Amino acid sequence: MNKILIFGVGLIGGSIALSTKKSGIASDIVGVGRNQDNLNDAIKLKLIDRTSQELNKDIAEAHIIIIATPVAQFSSILKTIQPHLSSHTIITDVGSTKTSVIESAKEILGSQYSQFIGSHPIAGSEKHGATAAHIDLFKGKNVILTPDQDTSPRAKEVIELLWKNAGAIVSNMSHGDHDKIFSTISHLPHLLAFSLVDMITQRTNANELLKFAASGFKDFTRIAASSPEMWKDITLANREFILEDIKHFENQIKLLKEAIEQEDAKKILALFENASKTRSEWSR
Repeated sequence: MNKILIFGVGLIGGSIALSTKKSGIASDIVGVGRNQDNLNDAIKLKLIDRTSQELNKDIAEAHIIIIATPVAQFSSILKTIQPHLSSHTIITDVGSTKTSVIESAKEILGSQYSQFIGSHPIAGSEKHGATAAHIDLFKGKNVILTPDQDTSPRAKEVIELLWKNAGAIVSNMSHGDHDKIFSTISHLPHLLAFSLVDMITQRTNANELLKFAASGFKDFTRIAASSPEMWKDITLANREFILEDIKHFENQIKLLKEAIEQEDAKKILALFENASKTRSEWSR
């Protein structure tokens, strides 16, 4: 893995660069991005060895290409890569949705689609940019791979090795199962956090509300500080499953609303106890 080319040197892309440097599996880590200040930070922090000055040449020579940008940029990046892609190069991404990414990869890469395999590291943060990168971000964390019948065994082996060298626990699932699961346990919670904070900002007494907000509000809304562009792309890319989960949540909040209106203490308590028990068991 002599040369790794990373599109998007932010929290995830930068942390991959750091962990790869630590493991010594790449001698040349090259960064590509739209924000020159962020790339300058990445060089100062020694996340990458250099930025790409001859992108077509770096694409052709890369052993691994990692796409770590918001998912709406994937198609244009794949179109940039495809004409210069060598047969030895493996491509992966780190997006939180997989179906749209894989569909784009199949369409754009064509006969070279076998060189692509989807990845999703479950190790995010509300922080973003090169300065948020951390060398042990993936240590002990789950990473999902989404190979299919067209994925080459070599691509799967190389990307598994990349993540395992970063300390991650690697597992596999279909892209459809991935998107359905993460709509519920990741995408919906982010949407709820964004919506709650936005609701407060619309209030005439928003400053007063935020002045007295404490740890409960801080814990629940931490993820609302995440990259708006990234989460806009995720929301639209996984629209079908997210809308299904929103309907489930609407039904759930309706049940609670009715119980409060009816002053049904027994029903409220049962709901809270069930949630508390599940959360406590999961945290253990």
